[in-house]
Amino acid sequence: MKGLGGGPKVLLVHSSSNKPSGGGSGSPWMGRRRLWLFVFLACFACVSLASLLSAARDASSAVGARRRATGSASGARLAVSAGARRAAAAKGDEAAGPGLPAYVFDALVQYAAVGGNTSGSMPAADVRAIAAALKRRAPCNLLVFGLGGETPLWRALNHGGRTVFLDENQWYVSHLEGRHPGLEAYDVAYTTTVREFPDLLEAARAARAAECRPVQNLLFSDCRLAINDLPNQLYDVAWDVILVDGPRGYTASSPGRMSAIFTAGVLARARKEEGAATDVLVHDYEREVERACSREFLCEENRVPASSTRSLAHFVIRGGRAVRRDAFCGRAAAATDTAAQ
Repeated sequence: MKGLGGGPKVLLVHSSSNKPSGGGSGSPWMGRRRLWLFVFLACFACVSLASLLSAARDASSAVGARRRATGSASGARLAVSAGARRAAAAKGDEAAGPGLPAYVFDALVQYAAVGGNTSGSMPAADVRAIAAALKRRAPCNLLVFGLGGETPLWRALNHGGRTVFLDENQWYVSHLEGRHPGLEAYDVAYTTTVREFPDLLEAARAARAAECRPVQNLLFSDCRLAINDLPNQLYDVAWDVILVDGPRGYTASSPGRMSAIFTAGVLARARKEEGAATDVLVHDYEREVERACSREFLCEENRVPASSTRSLAHFVIRGGRAVRRDAFCGRAAAATDTAAQ
């Protein structure tokens, strides 16, 4: 058909005719695209949240493993070597070594001794006696049975060494760990009580050449007085100083310190270095359980009267190959030999 006037033909096309079918803003295709985008974002959020939760669980597991697992972060800390201590001592300069300068050490002891008059604190004479033993050995490997008001002091005086605390109260261990970051402490499940003391002592005497012998692997011990549930790596440490100031022993139903004293005696004698000695200090020595168990497992011949007080006994226990394997004390060994003849 020709246009008017015979001009060229004109074709008019509406712009909407160029849009593909189904491409409108409200079309099903666009709805599906938004749905897939929403699903993708939701999946991404879930994966991110799962990663964060996994990281949190890993961190929590690491904290728990620090206290109990062998080879944990606390166990990975190397024990203080005797060679390093001897090298520092040979210089004759206390301040040059890894321990505290002498004047700082003495100031801490003086401050603690002055505050020892408060209720529940250790007597000043006992604080000074323990500090004197630490001053001779620090920095060293220090094991303390019991947590209390003096806990920060013992840790500070052994600056540069390794200090480990053991206590029967799991809540108190966690509480002090929170207040003193870096504190190495473990809870111990004691299975004995003060009222069992006479029977336990008699049984240990009868088995001192067998399951309750003075040199043994405590981790696998069958002796009722042996503490065998500590982190494994603690049994391999050469302890230079052991302080027994726990667990509680004030009532017949409390754990008492029979196991702590027995275990301290075995740990000291188990040292493999020839001539190595461990200072073992027992607090509340005026009480029957502490006095009787100390005489049985630490021995009067090893007590140092000059550095002891009425309520604190200081023993020096030697390890190595010369240690008797069938008796704790010389008198007990002699009595056994006489009875056998």
